[in-house]
Amino acid sequence: MEVTIIGAGNMGRGIGGRVVAGGHDLVVIDHDPDDARRLAEELDGAGDGSARGGGADEAVRGDVVVLAVYYDAARQAVEERGEQLEGKVVVDITNPVDAETFDGLVTPADSSAAEELAKLAPDGARVVKAFNTTFAATLAKGEVAGQQLDLFIAGDDSEAKQAVAELVSSGGLNPIDAGSLRRARELERLGFLHMAVQETLGTNFASAVKIVN
Repeated sequence: MEVTIIGAGNMGRGIGGRVVAGGHDLVVIDHDPDDARRLAEELDGAGDGSARGGGADEAVRGDVVVLAVYYDAARQAVEERGEQLEGKVVVDITNPVDAETFDGLVTPADSSAAEELAKLAPDGARVVKAFNTTFAATLAKGEVAGQQLDLFIAGDDSEAKQAVAELVSSGGLNPIDAGSLRRARELERLGFLHMAVQETLGTNFASAVKIVN
């Protein structure tokens, strides 16, 4: 499938690496086209897929659009892209942490970043929550301590969730259906907790949330 990632930062790199490793075609979009091109050049040839970069004026194409940016920037991207997102699977990876206090989330208690983005998106866009409990460095490797990464997916559209599951599975990750988009509330709190314990654990954002049975 063809995937567009908005954001050429660390998470864009980590997710993009899994996309290309899975044999998919990737377009990286960033407000700095040079950053997008550099990342695409880095990822191109890292698997059976391909990668190319573009600037903020690049149109969103393909089947899946990943918002690999912070929450405020994700809101801006959805508002600016508008009709370009019609009919696409839109993947929200954010943990809407209060950047000033790092003491909680900025979204309402009865909502989530994913649900708020779904309200902003056109009716035909299918918002899915994923990647928010994984860190960039672990995505680059695809595993932690020899353990395959678990990737929790929440959404209201079963076909959209299946598309994301196929995307991450082909890239070497283990997709787990976490339920409806409402479950993004719990996933974002889990993502925040995972971030908050990094200093205590001393793992430097190299740990993973894993289901073991």
